[in-house]
Amino acid sequence: MLPVDVVGLGTCNIDFINKVPRLVGIDDEVNVEKLVLSVGGSASNFTVGLSRLNISTGIIARIGNDYFGQLCAKKLCDERVNTQRLLNIDAPTGMVFIAVDPPGERSMYSFMGANAEFKLLKEDIDYINSSKVLHITGMYKEVFEEASRYANFLSLNPGTLLSEYGIDELYKPIKRSNVIFLNKKEVKILTGENLKNGTQVLLDTGAKMVVVTCGKEGANLYTKDEIIHSPVKETAALDTTGAGDSFAAGFIAAYIKDKKLKECLDFANTVASSCVGKIGAMNVSRACNLDI
Repeated sequence: MLPVDVVGLGTCNIDFINKVPRLVGIDDEVNVEKLVLSVGGSASNFTVGLSRLNISTGIIARIGNDYFGQLCAKKLCDERVNTQRLLNIDAPTGMVFIAVDPPGERSMYSFMGANAEFKLLKEDIDYINSSKVLHITGMYKEVFEEASRYANFLSLNPGTLLSEYGIDELYKPIKRSNVIFLNKKEVKILTGENLKNGTQVLLDTGAKMVVVTCGKEGANLYTKDEIIHSPVKETAALDTTGAGDSFAAGFIAAYIKDKKLKECLDFANTVASSCVGKIGAMNVSRACNLDI
């Protein structure tokens, strides 16, 4: 099994992205102005982003024995992501139905499909052990906790759904983490505290670094010794889908190249900004357009 620098463990989906004039409420209806079908899922977005930044990366995920599974596998192979642990199982490939409005805000409906049948196998553990970094995102709590035990360097991106379990339920993975990525809303959901107190709770739990994205306000990195802020350049956002995954990819890419923490944060913002100007979750600029 060929080792890679970074392994992404999480979801692999097909995204149905609907460009709409506005997000609807109950008993409301709008016409879809544009429909885009693309490969997505948090682990797919993250690993493709890293690969485009010339970091050797592999994915641990599950897809179905169906046409959409074939699309996912081909896309990841075309993007030079190692797919040794992208396994086909007897379940439909996961799908996400996304509505995006003109400001780039979105609502999402997820069908987990094959992702819901994920079980960590010995070969997955060996793959994790052979890598420098394990990034876990978009996965069930049980897998989240089990896989976190085997990382040499643990990067977590729990997202909203996992954050809803609360810090007590996610205590062990957070304690093991070298870096955890959240947005401001997720800090509140996970810890029950505001940004200042919530990040301190995470550091007290054992996280070495807490990175919080704050939309147009940029991003902050918290350690026990310092707080680092990185502003973001104003960018016209057509679609924020995958921006968090792209941000994490940019940060990890710079970090494993031994960049200073401020440089890692700045680069993560640059990478995320390159993603939101187009529709879809996999729009990270190639390494030739970025400087790390």
